[in-house]
Amino acid sequence: MLFTSQYEHSIDAKHRLAIPSDIRNRWRVESEGTAWFAVPWPGGLIRLYPERAFEARAASGELTLTPDEDEAELQATLFGLSARIEMDSAGRIRLPEEMLKLVGLGTEVVLVGAGDRLEIRDRSQWGKTRGDRLAQLPELMARISARKGHKPPTA
Repeated sequence: MLFTSQYEHSIDAKHRLAIPSDIRNRWRVESEGTAWFAVPWPGGLIRLYPERAFEARAASGELTLTPDEDEAELQATLFGLSARIEMDSAGRIRLPEEMLKLVGLGTEVVLVGAGDRLEIRDRSQWGKTRGDRLAQLPELMARISARKGHKPPTA
């Protein structure tokens, strides 16, 4: 499922966030599972993955009982801090209070479509950086293309 656009929302006193109806409708049609996985991320945000997409990514690595130390630490941190979250009948998810505190999110947020996931970000911070993000887009695309060994796209 492809996530685009941005939606201004609030997290209520019970730590609930409404998933926009257009996303919920497509999510149900495309059978993305019955839940979301919330993953705290550096920079004060939470990434939301549809259940099936998260499980597919988690299962795509090499299975071993003896991962190297870095990989074991990454897995413990990533999976240990993540949470499976079910949507209620009103289309809301309840974010763990500890996760909100860990990333420093308040109640005024923006839900950002980020391709294969949604990101919950601070609304004020997102608003302040939108122009800069757009201006930095050509440089970011060039860096990513260089890492992948591709010729940078031209505007």
